[in-house]
Amino acid sequence: MPIRMRFTIWRPLATAATSALIATLLTPAATAHPATPRQSEPVHSYDDAIREAVWVDTGYDGDGDGENDRVAVDIVRPREPAQQGRKIPVIMDASPYYSCCGRGNESQKKTYDADGDVDGMPLYYDNYFVPRGYAFVGVDLAGTNRSDGCVDVGGRSDVRSAKAVVDWLNGRAKAYTTRTGGERAKATWTNGRTGMIGKSWDGTMANGVAATGVEGLETIVPIAAISSWYDYYFGQGAPLYGSGPDWLSDYVNSPDARDRCDAVQQKLVDGAPRTGDWTRLWTERDYVKAARKVKASVFLIHGMQDLNVRMQHVGQWWNALAKNGVDRKIWLSQTGHVDPFDFRRAEWVDTLHRWFDHELLGYDNGIDREPMADIERRPEQWETSKTWPPRSTATTTLRPADGAQPGVGTLGLRRDRGTETFTDDPALNETDWAAHIDEPTPGKAGFITGPLTRGLRLSGASEVTVTARSSTPTAHLSAVLVDLGPDTIRDYADRGEGITTLTDRTCWGPSTPGDNSCYQETAAKTTDVDYTVVSRGWADLGNHASKWRGRPLTPGKAYTVTLDLAATDHVVPAGHRLALVVAGTDKDLIDPPADTPTFTVDLFRTSARVPFVGGTAAFAEATAGTATAALAPAPAPLDGVTAPHTTHRVPKGAR
Repeated sequence: MPIRMRFTIWRPLATAATSALIATLLTPAATAHPATPRQSEPVHSYDDAIREAVWVDTGYDGDGDGENDRVAVDIVRPREPAQQGRKIPVIMDASPYYSCCGRGNESQKKTYDADGDVDGMPLYYDNYFVPRGYAFVGVDLAGTNRSDGCVDVGGRSDVRSAKAVVDWLNGRAKAYTTRTGGERAKATWTNGRTGMIGKSWDGTMANGVAATGVEGLETIVPIAAISSWYDYYFGQGAPLYGSGPDWLSDYVNSPDARDRCDAVQQKLVDGAPRTGDWTRLWTERDYVKAARKVKASVFLIHGMQDLNVRMQHVGQWWNALAKNGVDRKIWLSQTGHVDPFDFRRAEWVDTLHRWFDHELLGYDNGIDREPMADIERRPEQWETSKTWPPRSTATTTLRPADGAQPGVGTLGLRRDRGTETFTDDPALNETDWAAHIDEPTPGKAGFITGPLTRGLRLSGASEVTVTARSSTPTAHLSAVLVDLGPDTIRDYADRGEGITTLTDRTCWGPSTPGDNSCYQETAAKTTDVDYTVVSRGWADLGNHASKWRGRPLTPGKAYTVTLDLAATDHVVPAGHRLALVVAGTDKDLIDPPADTPTFTVDLFRTSARVPFVGGTAAFAEATAGTATAALAPAPAPLDGVTAPHTTHRVPKGAR
């Protein structure tokens, strides 16, 4: 079947006079109080753009060869501003994926011309923004592609790779025209105002560099990004993957880096024990603790069903930024680990354009006065919130209680003195528990409200405190919030994680023979379900005394642990029920413990703290006069998404 190309029509410059007028408005020489521009326009030639490479001295010898590492920086910038004596801002994406794995839905890699200058830059950022007066900079993290050094997975080497480039753009670091030569390169063409952007590991680097407080970094746009690397690998001591950061480093290191980076690999092994205990390695890779240093504004994008970089990374980072008065904006989609270019393309490009115009060019286009949050309520249906979470949000303490059947209890505001017993089954996961929520299955304990009389909105991060006895010295716990009721949602468990890639293409800027701006369109991939998992969290019960250090359990002794559940924003509609599930191993989302424990949960000392818009009063009104779930069970089993496919060990994506 031939591919049907559909091209975006770009507004041409009607006359040379129009070009001259726009250029004048953008030039410091215009002193007669010109009208303030509200939007940058594509007035510069992409065909004639300057393409060059420099190698920036990081000031750090990560590979131990006695020389400071130099990182490769590929630059695409418009030719005209320098000719007019104007300096321009920079949009930067620092990535480990430019040669090993590719960027975006079509896995694009950098390509080079005969002179070694970038010919094809992945993604559309250069095509779209360079004609509008921005430079685009693609940085190869240390140890990847054409850079020296070693990948250390979010540590000093990674972060300094990108921070050094911001320093160079602001005249504080050295760069060279070649990887080993002595000829200096200076960034005389830029005003130093830099915005970092990127998905997953790239966005994580934006978080990490912002957390250094580096001058000149004006804004970051982290997409599906990590805020603390410990939380990428562990859920309060419960391991999330069968490997640690050493595997990931080896995965993205360039071939020559693999030959020289054994010492770094060993440090990653030694510093990240699979016990889940916190070490200095994790302290170095925790950007949340350094949020007080962040000076850049933050436009954060994340999928609420991202099971790669989970929503735990959003809540803690967002709250830390808020505490420190950082200007923020957020988009939350129903997708998994997906870029907004692939779930809301036209609106995304327009919003990003206005964001960079405001933050880097200083245009008063009103984006700072618009609602803080865009939230996808249903596939491709969005609503806004003036603030996020809304100011009327308040935490409500919900209590589990015994029901008419073992393992099928109720959820409300009153305490109960009963117990529930279940046995960890590592073959089951959250979809199995939710599908059989109304049945007395042995692998979980479920607690359910009656059907709601009005909608109930959760907004923010929840926590579940569990007091339980384990029959074994090791035990892992999971807690899951579930919306029980029919709905059509994005199929986040599908390989596309909520999108389907089509054959038609749209174009986002001019193209050259080596750099096409046209990308395959996407559509929402949906599925009909009887329930939706809203939020989840995990912990090693051995971490009851500390989130960061575990200890063996005494079988039969009661322990209390609080599980941090992922942030979300979800409305449980009228007629649906809200459920809390407490269980053991969440298959494919955490690893099982060494033993197979049976748990006895003390309901009197177990609770869930859930952020509802309207607080306790809203929950009481929504549940007033309803029959308990135990007396009005839904047909079982319920249909949901398929079990999430094997989780990624790479913060990048499945496609």
